[in-house]
Amino acid sequence: MANTRKFLLIGDGSEESAAAARYAAHRANNTGGKVAVLAVIEPASVEPWLGVGETMRREAMEEAEAALESLAEDIEGVTGERPELLVREGEAIHCIRKLIEEDESISILVLGSAVKGDGPGPLVTSLSRGRGLFGERAIPVTVVPGDLSEETIKALT
Repeated sequence: MANTRKFLLIGDGSEESAAAARYAAHRANNTGGKVAVLAVIEPASVEPWLGVGETMRREAMEEAEAALESLAEDIEGVTGERPELLVREGEAIHCIRKLIEEDESISILVLGSAVKGDGPGPLVTSLSRGRGLFGERAIPVTVVPGDLSEETIKALT
């Protein structure tokens, strides 16, 4: 395993991913770690026309990059260092699993838990149901409530 601990979080532009980013940034800053932010573009289930599918893909890429950039600014404001920004295409669970297998410096997965809606979010739900996010290399997971204040996050890290 690499010497520098890397906190991986999923950046999707949601309130909970912003809370997870603040938490990961403070933890990395306080422990000498780094932050990596992953945005996943899931393929459209049906692409009836090639032009429409390509436009949808391009728009999804632009949205992912905007979400990553916003989180990067927040993280850099805490750590003084630009996080690693990653965009992958595919099913989120498979992309996370593959990235963890590829990058041994990733040692903690930080997920934000949804504040509103029908549950804590798809990744947290998948993890809690035992289907798992991991392949051969399991890592600890920190689930951050999406409504934690900056003061609470600082106190916890």
